Amino acid sequence: MFHKAKNVTPLPDYLLLVHFADGSDKQYDMKSLFDEYPVFLELKETPGLFNQAKVDPGGYGISWNENVDIDAEEIYQNGTSVL
Repeated sequence: MFHKAKNVTPLPDYLLLVHFADGSDKQYDMKSLFDEYPVFLELKETPGLFNQAKVDPGGYGISWNENVDIDAEEIYQNGTSVL
């Protein structure tokens, strides 16, 4: 089953709060990706870019620009549930 994101809120310290269509909320720490995937360093190095996070059409991912995006399923599976 694929989990679709409904909306995203960028939080301090490179955390994302993502609300999913099934009613669940997940918090995801983007910092863990900076060392593993250098493309995500752009979020840290470009002032204000992280706060421009948006849900892709259809809810299948979160993106910032044409170079930086993350799959909604990654956030759903590896994010921390928020009650």
